[in-house]
Amino acid sequence: MSSTTPIWFITGASSGLGRALAEAVLARGWRAAITARRPDTLGDLTAAHGERALALALDVTDGRSVAAAVRDAEAHFGAIDVLVNNAGYGYLSAIEEGEDAEIRAQFETNVFGLIAVIKEVLPGMRLRRQGHIFNVSSLGGLVAFAATGYYHATKFAVEALSESLANEVGPLGIRVTILEPGGFRTDWAGRSMVESGTIIEDYAETAGKRRQATRSISGKQPGDPARAASAIISAFEAGEPPLRLLLGAASLKIARERLNTLRANFDAWADTTLSADFPS
Repeated sequence: MSSTTPIWFITGASSGLGRALAEAVLARGWRAAITARRPDTLGDLTAAHGERALALALDVTDGRSVAAAVRDAEAHFGAIDVLVNNAGYGYLSAIEEGEDAEIRAQFETNVFGLIAVIKEVLPGMRLRRQGHIFNVSSLGGLVAFAATGYYHATKFAVEALSESLANEVGPLGIRVTILEPGGFRTDWAGRSMVESGTIIEDYAETAGKRRQATRSISGKQPGDPARAASAIISAFEAGEPPLRLLLGAASLKIARERLNTLRANFDAWADTTLSADFPS
């Protein structure tokens, strides 16, 4: 770690969980490169924390922007010890209603953007044989619901990528933690949410109802971003950090239910599963 004050690089730091984490990191006296598409939204943090806070413009879907932000952070601080891939957003649409441009845009941000940042930061971490990467997935990276199928697809991808990454970089001294928040009081279900303009009446009772429910909870979710930030810092400081960190009571409850559902499915079809092998 870089001296006694770790250096963090946080994407999507203008609001929500990214903003809360940036505030918590800087409040501890640590250093942080805080990034957003509009770095002027971070001016209060740089004003309050001086050289310990570096605001950078970053569009994770633009490879040149990613390379420049990582280069500037490393030039300013000398290294990046902790990467938090937080940039991402939701998309409300039944699968059939999904619009190709919006689907691809979501994958560009939530998956390919995350990959781009990891690939720029990893060389420095490998060189120093230390580092910690937090990839923000979701409870929706473990279980899927109607109306958010494309969002789930991006987060399931983040789960798989992160698990493989952990196996690859663990022997090099680099830790990986997948963050899986449930409903948090951020802009995710509000102004940050994108919706398909296509509405198919046959999905009114499934995806349609979930669209309405998702919009209605914006600003009323039980999750507290500041408390989530504290939990993330606890994972960072742990001697044995978790590969996965569920955030919020609903996330824990639904994830446990998911495990039970999977187990019941596997057990119910175990004989058929076993019948697929050559006879012993």
